Amino acid sequence: MNDFSDTALTPETATLLIVDDVPENLEVLAELLQSRYRVRAAQSGARALQVACTPPRPDLILLDVMMPDMDGFEVAARLRADPATRDIPVIFVTALDGVQEEEHGLELGAVDYISKPLRPSIVLARVNTQLELKRARDHLRDHNEFLEAEVARRMGENQLIQDVSIRALARLAEIRDPEMGYHLQRTQAYVELLARSLRDHPRFADTLTPRTILLLGKSAPLHDIGKVGIPDHILLKPGKLTPDEWEIMKTHAKLGSDAIELAEKDEAQPVAFLTFAKEIARHHHERWDGSGYPDGLRGDEIPLSARLMALADVFDALTTRRVYKAPMSMETARRIIVEGRGNHFDPDVVDAFLAAFDGFAEIALHYRDEFPEIDAPQPSTARD
Repeated sequence: MNDFSDTALTPETATLLIVDDVPENLEVLAELLQSRYRVRAAQSGARALQVACTPPRPDLILLDVMMPDMDGFEVAARLRADPATRDIPVIFVTALDGVQEEEHGLELGAVDYISKPLRPSIVLARVNTQLELKRARDHLRDHNEFLEAEVARRMGENQLIQDVSIRALARLAEIRDPEMGYHLQRTQAYVELLARSLRDHPRFADTLTPRTILLLGKSAPLHDIGKVGIPDHILLKPGKLTPDEWEIMKTHAKLGSDAIELAEKDEAQPVAFLTFAKEIARHHHERWDGSGYPDGLRGDEIPLSARLMALADVFDALTTRRVYKAPMSMETARRIIVEGRGNHFDPDVVDAFLAAFDGFAEIALHYRDEFPEIDAPQPSTARD
């Protein structure tokens, strides 16, 4: 069936689809509507479904109920089942006047019911009403989509500001030591890799959700923020620290967590990533057997975030140059980590490290510093 059109129509004019198996009925409706709207026509249910999916898509469908092969009720049900057409309003046009049929049509999603014989004023009024309602719905939908996009844009800006601020704060500690290189990027990536490797583990599955893993990654760069409070003659000393110097060096863990806690107090509500950052800063030098600092925590008393950072930080310290040591090979560092299983590190975290060792090597290579590697372990001088 050909579309009915009028040369005076504009692109903004609403498009109607009229569906009836009787050509005379289509002619009557077309003559009534085409002076105001762009009118498309279909003489069967199957054809109506095709037309509804092709441009220009209808803004409203006037659908006859009594048709052969596929009646109007089935057409309406299929329109509602298709995401491409489910939002097109449907007005049933029928000679049936039973309440049961009308209720069935409305249950299928029809917005109105027009009885035959047609009265032009009723048809035009109801068509106009439904088109105005559709315009209002479309406007609301577009407005909501705009608001959602604007919220997403602003959240993205806020997230970028937050990420840059975190990086800037973390760099306060690192910038004093020109040999630290890509330490922040590597340890952040190591923590994220460990967390992903453990997310299906029975001990950690409830904790390591995708959001938690994201927050852990954001928090990791702040692990050594407390080093801003350590004097240069200790932080950059090229040899072994004296006992007194070592005690001062160890205070960086508490200094960092105290600084983050002060930042938390300035906020009206808790900031999730700062909670992890505080845990990591204070406890990433705790040891599984309780011999670490500053609080001597042992086992599961140590926050998971800090247990992950502990291994990531030690691995990075072992495999990269420091002012007080030469770098070790990957295999030597791997052996030392394994030796620390159950005393320095959570055994399950070490197992995850071993399973993801190739990933650790790839991260180390991607963010490598431009220093030659020397297989010369010096554990007595390690400070990270």
